[in-house]
Amino acid sequence: MNEKEVAEIRRRIKPEKTNITHVRGCYVNDKKEIVSQFLQPLSMLSQEEGETLLQLLRKTLSGGVGRNLLDMEFSTQQVLQSEEHKLLMALRKSALQEEDAVLAFYQKAIQAIDLQGNYLILLAYDTYDVPFRAKDGQALEDASDEVYTYILCSICPVKLTRPALSFYVSENAFHSLSPDWVVAPPQMGFLFPAFHERAADIYSALYYCKDISQNHSAFTQAVFCQEAPMPAAVQKETFESLLGDTLENDCSFEVVSTVHEELCEKIQQHKESKEEEPLLVNKQEVLHILDACGVKEENQQAFEERFEAAFGQNAAISVQNLVDTKQFSVNTPDVQIRVNPQRSDLVQVRIVDGVKYILIRASDGVEVNGVHIHIE
Repeated sequence: MNEKEVAEIRRRIKPEKTNITHVRGCYVNDKKEIVSQFLQPLSMLSQEEGETLLQLLRKTLSGGVGRNLLDMEFSTQQVLQSEEHKLLMALRKSALQEEDAVLAFYQKAIQAIDLQGNYLILLAYDTYDVPFRAKDGQALEDASDEVYTYILCSICPVKLTRPALSFYVSENAFHSLSPDWVVAPPQMGFLFPAFHERAADIYSALYYCKDISQNHSAFTQAVFCQEAPMPAAVQKETFESLLGDTLENDCSFEVVSTVHEELCEKIQQHKESKEEEPLLVNKQEVLHILDACGVKEENQQAFEERFEAAFGQNAAISVQNLVDTKQFSVNTPDVQIRVNPQRSDLVQVRIVDGVKYILIRASDGVEVNGVHIHIE
């Protein structure tokens, strides 16, 4: 799914738009035991409570595609024969009313969820009359030729608040607030089937993971029988290690800053072009940048081999997972320098009298500990 498709479904999960009439789920303790099960009609909740519950579900469709939101593709054999796909289809087909299927899903998920402490498994079912879009992109709400039915799952930690002191104005007095259990935003979840080209795609699901340094692979193995993609934060660390380990003496400040600038430029151009599909980069595009920087052929070959070993021979990676567009940093064991990514030209590396220096061009507006200073 692309950003536009995700946004279209996310906008639906609001009181005035959704067809979600109830949310069902279970409360699980730290011993992986189901403490209670519930089937909660939204009509029985106050407006504020209903909106809060829908907001939890909506967060399962938040974050960036390729970072927090990952496509999980099913093979043809899985769709035709696998137990994991049959279970998901049973949940969807029965609108979460088939008790055996719901309980089987609970048990499968609970054994694989690696969260510490108590948590909720929330399940919701929705039907969406997909409005027809004219060639100019205008949605025609009264013209629909597609009904998209889907289930949404959210895994939400339940955390104990800390004791606190509150002041009650009406009583003009202080009172202690006792610790209480509150539902936190989801740590993981999924949408099935995926909403692809504005229709249901039973060959795909959209998996959500809040923490980009983790992928909760045991959960994806249990629910989809698939390995989750490498976490976005790990992709960035791996890419940076590849540059440092394979380029050897060619890994200069100029090369690293050029790679950063080129990838950031790709992101900016993609944003301006308003392309719907995620921006991906492959090894050949990175090698082209390295070659333009004058990196030796043997070092390029070493990078290519390590890239294939880490990501796969034909891998295409989200560019946003490889660079931080908001900062450009230079670190030594004792000094940290953060630079506007668009002004990395202000930093240079020089050797003066045999000593290595990092030079930063400075004009007006220099501060030290918040104090404006003058440079003579």
